[in-house]
Amino acid sequence: MAEALVGGSFLSAFLQVLFDRMASPQVWGFFKGQKLDDGLLKDLKATMRSVNKLLNDAEEKQIADSEVKDWLDDLKDAVYEADDFFDEIAYEAMRLEVEAGSRTSTDQGVIFLSSFSPFNKVKEKMVAKLEEISRTLERLLKRNGVLGLKEVIGQKESTQKLPTTSLTEDSFFYGREDDQETIVKLLLSPDANGKTVGAIPIVGMGGVGKTTLSQFVLNDSRVQKGFDLKAWVCVSVDFDVHKLTKDILMEVGSQNCDAKTLNGLHQELEEKLKGKKVLLVLDDVWSSDQSRWDFLLKPFKSVAEGSKLIVTTRNENIVPAMHRAIPRNQNKESSPCPISIHRLMGLTEDICWILFKEHAFNGEDPREHPDLQGISRQIASKCKGLPLAAKTLGRLLCFERNAEKWEEILKSHIWESPNDEIIPALQLSYYYLPPHLKRCFAFCSIYPKDYRFLKEDLVRLWLAEGLVQPKGCKEIVKLGEEYFDDLLSRSLFQRSRCNESVFVMHDLINDLAKVVSGEFSFTLVGNYSSKISGRVRHLSFSTTAYDALDKFEGIDKAQVLRTFLPFSHRRSSRVDSKLQHDLLPTFMRLRVLSLAPYQNVVQLHDSIGRLKHLRYLDLTATSLKKLPEFVCSLYNLQTLLLDSCMCLVELPNSIGNLKNLLFLRLHWTAIQSLPESIVNLSNLHTLVLSECKNLTELPTNMGKLTKLERLTDFFVGKQSGSGIEDLGKLQNLQGELRIWNLQNVFPSQDGETAKLLDKQRVKELELRWAGDTEDSQHERRVLEKLKPHKDVKRLSIIGFGGTRFPDWVGSSSFPKIVFLKLKGCNYCTSLPPLGQLVSLKELRIEAFDLIDVVFPELFGNGESKIRILSFEDMKEWREWNSDGVTFPLLQLLQIRRCPELRGALPGHLPALEELCIDRCPLLMASLPRAPTIRQMELFDTSRSVQLTKYQSGMLSLMVQKFHSQNSPLQGIEHIGVSTTLDKIEVHCCDSLKLFQPKSFPNLEILHIWDSPHLESLVDLNTSSLSISSLHIQSLSFPNLSELCVGHCSKLKSLPQGMHSLLPSLESSAAVLFWKRGVKRRKGKIGPRFLTSPT
Repeated sequence: MAEALVGGSFLSAFLQVLFDRMASPQVWGFFKGQKLDDGLLKDLKATMRSVNKLLNDAEEKQIADSEVKDWLDDLKDAVYEADDFFDEIAYEAMRLEVEAGSRTSTDQGVIFLSSFSPFNKVKEKMVAKLEEISRTLERLLKRNGVLGLKEVIGQKESTQKLPTTSLTEDSFFYGREDDQETIVKLLLSPDANGKTVGAIPIVGMGGVGKTTLSQFVLNDSRVQKGFDLKAWVCVSVDFDVHKLTKDILMEVGSQNCDAKTLNGLHQELEEKLKGKKVLLVLDDVWSSDQSRWDFLLKPFKSVAEGSKLIVTTRNENIVPAMHRAIPRNQNKESSPCPISIHRLMGLTEDICWILFKEHAFNGEDPREHPDLQGISRQIASKCKGLPLAAKTLGRLLCFERNAEKWEEILKSHIWESPNDEIIPALQLSYYYLPPHLKRCFAFCSIYPKDYRFLKEDLVRLWLAEGLVQPKGCKEIVKLGEEYFDDLLSRSLFQRSRCNESVFVMHDLINDLAKVVSGEFSFTLVGNYSSKISGRVRHLSFSTTAYDALDKFEGIDKAQVLRTFLPFSHRRSSRVDSKLQHDLLPTFMRLRVLSLAPYQNVVQLHDSIGRLKHLRYLDLTATSLKKLPEFVCSLYNLQTLLLDSCMCLVELPNSIGNLKNLLFLRLHWTAIQSLPESIVNLSNLHTLVLSECKNLTELPTNMGKLTKLERLTDFFVGKQSGSGIEDLGKLQNLQGELRIWNLQNVFPSQDGETAKLLDKQRVKELELRWAGDTEDSQHERRVLEKLKPHKDVKRLSIIGFGGTRFPDWVGSSSFPKIVFLKLKGCNYCTSLPPLGQLVSLKELRIEAFDLIDVVFPELFGNGESKIRILSFEDMKEWREWNSDGVTFPLLQLLQIRRCPELRGALPGHLPALEELCIDRCPLLMASLPRAPTIRQMELFDTSRSVQLTKYQSGMLSLMVQKFHSQNSPLQGIEHIGVSTTLDKIEVHCCDSLKLFQPKSFPNLEILHIWDSPHLESLVDLNTSSLSISSLHIQSLSFPNLSELCVGHCSKLKSLPQGMHSLLPSLESSAAVLFWKRGVKRRKGKIGPRFLTSPT
């Protein structure tokens, strides 16, 4: 049985945690203070050591012997009970220490403990509990007489950390070239089956590489060019149409669709897809529910022909339902031919061995290890052609060069396991994990399949569950991060396709975690809570728009629950109030509690204040206005998450009592000030204050938080103890850091006391001044001393009041800076030379009131490596002198609100993709040569601007408030731009009189607003047009999906042909016809004219 793998060394690591607890001063103090016989504690230790010696043999035998497995489960239950008992003792010691009002020695604490009457009242109960635990362990030990377990000293697991590998994921794509080519050809071929969308199901067993193959297909350059829109969505077991529709929308460019109903999502998606050639990949599909398929694919009826759907699945039975749901082409008869299925088989034995050895030998030549080469082929053959098995098992062996160990794995009885639920290679990868990693990996069973998670989130949960224990002087958070990296290097985690900082578990790895967790972990799917076991310690579930109490029916059986963790793909949900009032108070052993993102949680039930074991409290996106005082009695609390609590204005004054707090997040709250006691959080590791708009100062003596490693925002105060020297005391800061109110650095102070030069791990630095400067020389001296470490990557200087920058700004001593922003430096008369910043990719210059010329020195002579360049709000800027400078890599150029800028832009921008000129009325008569440009926005200019053949690849053009006699649209059809443009927006364009739609055969979206002199939209091949009309019959817009015309006073009517041109407008009302002084009207487009009232 695969689930048998959970025992043995897993429990050995757990028992070691208990041994450490029993040796703690709090436990010995309890026994001494209560005048208990410490022989009871010694006997318990002896029993636990005897049990511990049996664990290795039990781990071997449990696979074939169900009684041994039951024995291990009972033992795990008993160990959990003991862990909770000793944790409660530690909590009581902390409580009494805090309530005493001062830190005391162990002996003083013992005296106080023994005399504290409320504690004496529970003395007998606690002693009875300890005796019960001892009796349970003794009974388990006696059962060995029947089981026949032998004492074994030593462990099979390797505790060596895996080495890193130089191989990328691309290196692991072996033996699938023919499959890739076959599917790409199917994608690019026309369909003849009468369907609007062609479907390609990829069917194969788990771990065979369906997801990887589809990823390589999607990234194929031919596929990238062959489709207008591409979307990748992981479906998994829970076929949630609402969630999947949102995911597809996000993939095709929608920004925020959280609050929309399914109908609203469908309408938006249909508009996004209309007329587009779309490729949709649905990965890991299980459901054959016809109604769900019908709802999911309903918006795809508007896509262009040639659109395709790829589905990866283990379940071939889903194919008929999918095929029936695909929208039909109304102009063709459906073909009776069955859909073609691409069945993905396992790798050949030779290819599988190549993949295995790449991981197992970590890039070394196997011939350097002749004693391992033959064994490696035999092990690879046992992987049965499954890439996941070969990769995972290879990573297990990559640090091991002992042939005996390889032989042991080759001959392991696990290969013969009758259980086919988990691939044997994956079972082995878990079996040989070090004990501490087994516990961490098993906990990951709380994640739903295909759930995306962050490293820091999982490490916080591990810490809360006690799965990471201090080792020597190593900081516990770093230790947790090392555990994570180790599991990642063993391929038990993998990076997300879209974001390298996001991780996921392969669904088979997720299955493995759930199996080894057994009854102790439960993921609630649908309404199956009745199946929950009384052993369950960890509960997770997916939220819905509203979680009623009956969703949790049966969960009250789990009285010993440690984890209550909702997962949500929504920004907000609602929950039955009885969850807090009736259900949660029954779970008094919780260590992890999340109420995120339940928006209707406006206050916390006071029972939460009695959760003695609680270490992790997530209240993200709730509607709390004030955190209650009783939270400060949660003395074990390590993590407090309050992000996006938009109503939260206040923290309790006694928050400093939370001596064990490591993580405090207040991102995007309404907090106005922090309690003074926060500086007593001596173990605080992370304090996130980003986007706290109402926060302008910090408590005094923040320098006491010497263990702080992440502080997003530091506010320099005016009073003693809140100055910049306190920042200098925080020597371990890393990541991002914003320093506010630098105008408060007194002349007698020195910016050097911030010690930024020593903060090597700060990679993003923002320096901010506020208000008008009173002493420019002083501010320059301050900035001079705020020189960061050379490894900084992103630097922003905002509101600086000096007349010129110190020499370090732009110095070659910063070889890693990729982003630089200079803003609101109103007294600067020159910009710093930046040509020596060899890695600079993005430069933003904003609001310099005294700069009138930008000289070549800003970029350095020769070729600039900048890819993004932006100038904004430069009131006096008149000239851009770029002599001797070229921009061969520049992709985005923005110039906004520079009213005095004259002349032209740099003449040749060969890589430019996007250009935005906004409210620069005196700038340029001609545009730069930009053959790769795709998007252009021209706002509020009075100069004549002519497009040329050098902008002929453009896809999107926006013109707004263009007052010149010559519009950029005039003559556009002669230069080739018209053949590529698919979107045109014209707003407030006085000069536009004539628009010729025939010149834009690929046009999909046309917006025209407030263009009072527009007289006609004209087809040049038709001579019978009347002025002030739109003639539609002879115009050809095969891809047009949206047309908006508004505030065009001379345009009198929309003609009959509009309905046939845009048939969906009858339901969507996408044509809006306005006239000045007339209330906006939305109407159906019928067979006759839609005429505005006169």
